[in-house]
Amino acid sequence: MRRFLLSIACLLLLTGFAGTRLALAAGGGQQQASTSPSKAAVDSTDFVGQETCATCHEDVVKKFGTNPHSRLALEHAGKGVTCESCHGPGKAHVEGGGDVTKIKRFDKLGTKQIDETCLGCHAGAHPNFDRSPHAKADVSCLGCHDVHNSETPEHLLKAEQPKLCFQCHTDQKASFNMPFHHPVNEGAVSCSDCHDVHGTFENSNLRSTADQNAVCTKCHAETRGPFVYEHAAVKAEGCTGCHTPHGSQNARLLNMPSINTLCNQCHSRVANHTVTGMGAGSDELNPCTSCHTYIHGSNINQAFLR
Repeated sequence: MRRFLLSIACLLLLTGFAGTRLALAAGGGQQQASTSPSKAAVDSTDFVGQETCATCHEDVVKKFGTNPHSRLALEHAGKGVTCESCHGPGKAHVEGGGDVTKIKRFDKLGTKQIDETCLGCHAGAHPNFDRSPHAKADVSCLGCHDVHNSETPEHLLKAEQPKLCFQCHTDQKASFNMPFHHPVNEGAVSCSDCHDVHGTFENSNLRSTADQNAVCTKCHAETRGPFVYEHAAVKAEGCTGCHTPHGSQNARLLNMPSINTLCNQCHSRVANHTVTGMGAGSDELNPCTSCHTYIHGSNINQAFLR
């Protein structure tokens, strides 16, 4: 009996403690709700529709028919992206007789405001833009894109690649005029094939892949592997350990004109004196690759011999 009464007492004590905690939590929640500022909702009556916009901006609206944003609106019965999706509600602008201070004008916005507007829809596609070199250099979305008057309908770029990229990256433009270069100027390769201009975790905005060499081997498949015997330099330092990606005065975009000098950065020159016929002045006569043919990797020989 005594044990039973003790159990009842403990149960009542715990019930009272739990009730007190619930009451405090509820009170705290009410207090938090009362002190938190409520986000003002946009009044749907402030939107006038793109048909109203067309009464003054007819030339802009007509050209917008082939714009990807316009096609997105058609997919949603005209309720998708319209003028006011980017420029904000137009009622005050219209009632003010076209008062330019009553509408969002992108030529008057700062870089952060422009990017916030664009990323409101495109954040999922470009989650790393804020950490990209372009964003850090205060280059806004409109630095590369022109929504109304683009030269490339698909991506709304202000100019075709590589012309657009060379407007800022003049230091790289000369590389593609070297004797050996990737055919960027010829139009066979574009900058965005290797670089993700909206930001990655790699240097120089290189596209991120599980195997970072895949940026190169997606085209140069013969060097991809996997190989039974792998060249450690390829795995550790990557393709750029031996090759200059944009352009070079050396064949195969090599970093150095002499193959042996390039190899001897990792492999001691003592080897030159242990191989018959190799000695002073042998760099041109007997390049390492005359014997070590499969330098990217081999399935038959650990020394990458034929």
